[in-house]
Amino acid sequence: MQPIGARIGIIVEFQMEPANHAAFTAIIAEHARLTREEEPGCQQFDVLQPMRKGAPDTTRVMLVEVYADDAAFKAHGENPRLAKVRDAYAALITGRTLSLCNM
Repeated sequence: MQPIGARIGIIVEFQMEPANHAAFTAIIAEHARLTREEEPGCQQFDVLQPMRKGAPDTTRVMLVEVYADDAAFKAHGENPRLAKVRDAYAALITGRTLSLCNM
């Protein structure tokens, strides 16, 4: 097993009403794309669709993000676009759980 290193992993789960799923997913997918393009320290940013009974669970969306180190994670948090994205989806979600992990 590889020892835990300097990389930072983030797992985020968003909860929402099904009616808001498409709008939220469009916002977060664009954010993921731009983060991968603009932030060299972002090694991975995937949008995952949880399933329930073989069908998409439109009450949930998950993210898996990986940053090269603390500096890259800090740069992501300071990106002015992040605040705009959060404002854009704030009314669309009912909850958010974030787990910050060393990798």
